[in-house]
Amino acid sequence: MIVMFTDFGRDGPYVGQMEAVLACAAPDVPRISLMHDAPVCNPRLSAYLLAALLDHVPCGVTVLAVVDPGVGSRRRGLVIHTQSHVLVGPDNGLLAIAARRQGPASWYAIDWVPENLSASFHGRDWFAPVAARLATGKEVSLCPCAPGIGVDWPDVCHEVIYVDHFGNLMTGIWRNELSKDQLLSVGDRIIAHARTFAEVPEGGLFWYENSQGLIEIAANRGRAAECLNAGIGTKVSIVEDGL
Repeated sequence: MIVMFTDFGRDGPYVGQMEAVLACAAPDVPRISLMHDAPVCNPRLSAYLLAALLDHVPCGVTVLAVVDPGVGSRRRGLVIHTQSHVLVGPDNGLLAIAARRQGPASWYAIDWVPENLSASFHGRDWFAPVAARLATGKEVSLCPCAPGIGVDWPDVCHEVIYVDHFGNLMTGIWRNELSKDQLLSVGDRIIAHARTFAEVPEGGLFWYENSQGLIEIAANRGRAAECLNAGIGTKVSIVEDGL
């Protein structure tokens, strides 16, 4: 299958145009929209989110990931073969954390440019055709290259990387980074752990290990984003002394 991850949003024509290209070029390959509301124009924070989500995507799929504020510039297009997936997207760090977490990876620069390449929509015109060819076993002109942007980024991101529909704050902190007796701080608020929403009084804040393997901050029957006046990029600190 081909799995798509973008910051395009569901409104407007962009996702539909990508899906149309994939449907024409790889009609027998299932297409899954993993998400289209990744942190807008922020490949660094999106990289941690993508890596976490791919832990729950079956092995062997082609991942078409586009969060690309540098579209139209001289940045490379990449194909990265990992132990689990084939990653396709821009060389801006978006693919780097996933490549690292999936073990030894082989990096390639895309050595093919379509004749009709727009300056502003490489997702449709360049990356989608490449992903379709890879998913159907067709050849793509690739050139081995050194790992690109993002290879020196830390394993853990102490920031909010996503705010979900419920106002929960997903962080770039992996669950094995914290013990349950440790505290988090956001601004001047100190937040303790709870395993489930039901363990906290209504409106109470807590942190927990979410289903993606990341630390998330929530409010029982409330919106943590509003309680903490927090959003994507807000700093989240670990209180080292714990309880």
